Amino acid sequence: MTSRYLPALALAAGLAAAPASAFEIDAMTDSERDAFRDEVRAYLLDNPDVIMEAIEVLERRRAAEQVAGDAALVKTNAEAIFNDGVSFVGGNPDGDVTFVEFVDYKCGYCKKAYPELQELIESDGNIRIIYKEFPILGEESLLASRFAVSTLLSDGGAAYESLHDALMTMRGNVTPDSLVALADGLGLDGDAILDGMTAPRVDEIISDNHALAQRLQITGTPTFVMEDQLVRGYVPLGGMVEIVGELREGKQ
Repeated sequence: MTSRYLPALALAAGLAAAPASAFEIDAMTDSERDAFRDEVRAYLLDNPDVIMEAIEVLERRRAAEQVAGDAALVKTNAEAIFNDGVSFVGGNPDGDVTFVEFVDYKCGYCKKAYPELQELIESDGNIRIIYKEFPILGEESLLASRFAVSTLLSDGGAAYESLHDALMTMRGNVTPDSLVALADGLGLDGDAILDGMTAPRVDEIISDNHALAQRLQITGTPTFVMEDQLVRGYVPLGGMVEIVGELREGKQ
């Protein structure tokens, strides 16, 4: 037996010989309490790696609790997440793995994730992708999302997808003029889409997405719902491929 554990054993032996009430800090005398604290402190100073081990256990426990909590949130809100009847559905609509992205067009990490997500969708061929407009970064974010939703309502999914792709790669400020020009360049009627931004249905869709995000405890972008998992923040292509593999294994 290594000397590393001798202080702990000595402490345990001392407590074993003590009356039952001595195991309760409040029942100890001041001198017993001080001796107990000194022994614990001395042991931890001699073995600081024990603290790190305890922290690792705590972190694993909290991570497991987070995963379980997220899965419960996804299950409770599954219909609104995966089948709201409004959000754009792309990739392979019959894919065996579904990704839902809460996206903001002014989010730098959303733009960083965009080409990698597209590569995954194209190379895999069996992923269903759903976009949730979630503008949280100011007026330009809201303007872009309202324009995108207006496009979806007026011109359908194909037009929305083209505009979404263009907005994700767009540089510069988002203004009504820049949005109209962007849409016109895609063969859409930018002015008509701009006029449609004030429709109550546009407000309702964005408001519903914000309410859903709040229920899911989503506060930033990008955030992905990958089947029953919530993945907050940017994930590189390799990480997404790994998650897809794990999800498929879980279905077998």
